[in-house]
Amino acid sequence: MKIAFTPAAEKFIRRLVMFDGPPGSGLRLLVSPGGCSGMSAEFSVEPAPRDGEQIYAHGVFNLFLPAQSRLLLDGVTIDFVETPTSTGFIFHDPKAKSCGCSTTDAPVFVETH
Repeated sequence: MKIAFTPAAEKFIRRLVMFDGPPGSGLRLLVSPGGCSGMSAEFSVEPAPRDGEQIYAHGVFNLFLPAQSRLLLDGVTIDFVETPTSTGFIFHDPKAKSCGCSTTDAPVFVETH
């Protein structure tokens, strides 16, 4: 499995895990089909992976990914944007088809911390 991260996504995830969890924590990323980008997502900082989740180690942070998330994120680049009107992850998927909104790079989950 290959996932790429932009510097903005790396910075956001690293800070989130560092400030919201104990040492060894990771970001649980639950991705499912849907939304303008072809994916919708939820995330939370967790102290450890759940049964059946794989740890995806990326430098200074870990992702905890269930099986469906691993399948959907293979080959995807994860970005993070923060604008006056929205904040969230963007999944750049080279396999995605465009939708009626004319963009496959719409934020898929909006949350500020």
